[in-house]
Amino acid sequence: MEKLIISSSPHIRDKITVTKLMWGVIIALLPAAGYSVYLFRLRAVELILTCVFFSILSEYLFLKLRRKKIPGEPSAVVSGLLLAMVLPPSLPLWAAALGAVFAIIIGKQIFGGLGYNIFNPALIGRAFLMATYPVLMTSWIEPFTLDAVTTATPLGLMKFQSQSTPILQLFLGNVSGSLGETSALALLVGATYLLARRYIDWRVPLSYLGTVAIFSTIAYLIRSSYGSPLFHLLAGGLILGAFFMATDPVTTPISKRGRIIFGVGAGILVMVIRLWGGYAEGVMFSIIFMNALTPLLNRYVKPKVLGSK
Repeated sequence: MEKLIISSSPHIRDKITVTKLMWGVIIALLPAAGYSVYLFRLRAVELILTCVFFSILSEYLFLKLRRKKIPGEPSAVVSGLLLAMVLPPSLPLWAAALGAVFAIIIGKQIFGGLGYNIFNPALIGRAFLMATYPVLMTSWIEPFTLDAVTTATPLGLMKFQSQSTPILQLFLGNVSGSLGETSALALLVGATYLLARRYIDWRVPLSYLGTVAIFSTIAYLIRSSYGSPLFHLLAGGLILGAFFMATDPVTTPISKRGRIIFGVGAGILVMVIRLWGGYAEGVMFSIIFMNALTPLLNRYVKPKVLGSK
């Protein structure tokens, strides 16, 4: 005869803890981070270390001032690393430090810490830098160059100069751009690890990338100068955003249908901005906007209750 066990919730537990999930994201980002060091040398190392250090420091000091317990999970490391991945290599270190402090304090801790933040902290840090230092945030350098030779990203070349970048070059990553958005191959290696370990839900990236593919195909058939579907899938920060930022369990819907709606909405927004907006890239704005709609999606798009019609 089985014993009746009476305990408090939660009654169903998962083997994937917050700490394990955060370390999984860090491991998945290592190929892209390593390739950025290969492309941009010491500059990439300096930016990564600066963002991670000031993310940890700002979280520690903020919690100490509030007399709160210091968390044992490495979410601050994840936010700092993600922020570094979306910054241009030419950005001054003081600006990167400022973005990290803003990302942790305003993007995360001001809402109550991990699990309570509305927006992705790394994207909030980047949005802050984009609003305050737009010239610094849109200055790019060529890979393998130690001097500040300015150039344009593949999306910038396509949008403002009607120049197309070879697909293979985009896939392998020998292009200018933010640290973590150059090599689609390196990002897909990390994304495969996250999916295989079930650290992220496939619905958000699939609906996000699928919407971009359909939208860009229709646009390409209407006007070839808009760029091919493969170009839009591989260029810019789309893969980085789809697998590493749009899948954040805190800022995305809890229901399966809600996550699909989230991805579709983000995909439409990013293509509207890329094709007709003032910026060449729109991944950051699309995810932040859908983050703001997540509470509404959680409220009105609910999973079916077991046993109900």
